[in-house]
Formats: sequence, structure tokens, C-alpha cells
Amino acid sequence: MDILVDAAWLGAHRDDVVVTDVRFYLDGRSPLDAYTAAHLPGAVYVDLGRDLSGPGAPTDGRHPLPSPERFAAAMGRLGIGDTDTVVAYDDSGGGTAGRLVWMLRATGHAAALLDGGLPAWPGRVESGPPPDRPPATFTARPWPAASLASADEVAALAASSSAAVLDARAGDRYRGETEPVDPRAGHIPGAASAPWQDNLDPATGRFLPPDVLRARFEALGVRPGQPVVAYCGSGVSACANLVARERAGLTGAQLYVASWSGWSADPGRPAATGDETAPE
Repeated sequence: MDILVDAAWLGAHRDDVVVTDVRFYLDGRSPLDAYTAAHLPGAVYVDLGRDLSGPGAPTDGRHPLPSPERFAAAMGRLGIGDTDTVVAYDDSGGGTAGRLVWMLRATGHAAALLDGGLPAWPGRVESGPPPDRPPATFTARPWPAASLASADEVAALAASSSAAVLDARAGDRYRGETEPVDPRAGHIPGAASAPWQDNLDPATGRFLPPDVLRARFEALGVRPGQPVVAYCGSGVSACANLVARERAGLTGAQLYVASWSGWSADPGRPAATGDETAPE
């Protein structure tokens, strides 16, 4: 299925999919409280830290991927099975829900992001606790190695003129002007600043048309056929750039899951500040 669906499509197919609420706030607000206050009818609450992340060393980042078995157990507990189609949303336009969409699609499951998220939903919303769905069978599948990049691979690609490493964080964090959560400020040397929010139409909060997104990635130095790696603070909002690339008809990009939180936790990894020109 398409990686994006709009509210009209979801309204017409509501009984055919599992809707998931994947909100998260870097400022410490409770996403469960936000869900309880208002969510799409029947939506399942997915916890980023509990359901979409696993344990790891500091250099694995703040939100390492869970083991395939742990991810399968979480999905099954939430009532999401092998044959279910999932539509995920948040209230930021995809900065968190894109992580679940990427995880599901990377392992061969049908999933899409609700374009525009909760603010784009024109119908009624519900309040209250998550629904009690019966457990489902969700088979553990390995994370595809071709879709992931290690720190060493990212370092080599960022230093190459024939690859693109894209930093999805806001520009001030990329430039090292501020760093609210991670050990050091700055970015991976050689990476280009590619804030994920720039994929969205500011008037609607929805993803820009495919041709506009393709032009954006070209302006960032991405060339056809070259390796591309996306990262952010902890491997979450970078998935929104991967969603945008697929929306643009571009494929083959990898995710550096540890992202800046993992990179900056390693004192042997260099940090750059300021702006860098995208490679020609």
C-alpha cells in the first residue's frame, strides 16, 4: 500500500485497518495523557520507549531497535497480527509515527502513515484509556541489514562525495547552537541538514507533493543511485525523511538508528558545528 493515506481514505477503510496512536514529546509531556484526552476512535496506543525500542549501550542511542522477538511480542500484545494493516498517526505530522511505519514496512508488514496526523482528522475523537484488544499472532522477522547503517558505515559515507548523510533534526541542533538531551552538540561531520518538518506543507501539516520532495532531496545533494543514510537524535524522526523519500518515489535509503544520541555518546567520534554545504 502507499506509505501515506489521507483522512478520507482512513474514514472509508476504518474497519479494515488497525489505527495506532504513536505520539511522543521530547519536552517530557506525557503522550499517554494526550492520548487519553483525545484520540481517533478505536486507536491503539503505542509507547515509543516500551513498544518500539529496546535496551542498549549509550552508543546504541536513546531508542535502539528492539529485538525482533521483543517487537513481535509488543505488537501481539497490542492486538496487531501478521495480516493486519496498520495506519499510524501522531500530532506532529509523522515525526514519531513514522518510526512504527518504517519498522512494519521494513519487516514486510502493511502499514501507512496518516498524512497530517491527528490535526487532519475531521471526524469525532474519543477520550479514555486504550481499547482492550485481544492478543494477536505477530511473527518475529529479522531487521533487514540492508536497511540499516552502523556508525562506522555512516562515518565513511559522510566523508564520501558519492553519498549523502541527512540529519533530520532542527537546524539549531544540527548547527550545535542548542542540545536539549544528548551528550554533545553538533552533527556528524559531512552530514547535510535536512529537518524532517521541511517535508510538510506549513499550511496543512501534510507532506508536500512528490515532485517538490524530489527537488528538496536533490537540493540537499542527493543524487540518483547514490547511498543515502538518514539520522536524527535517536532514530525516530529520521523515519519521517524516509517516508518523504518513498513518497517522492525514491528508495534504498538506510537508517542510522543510534543517530546523534549514540554518535555523541562515543568520545572517539568527532562532532561538527555550524553549516555545511551539501556535496556536489
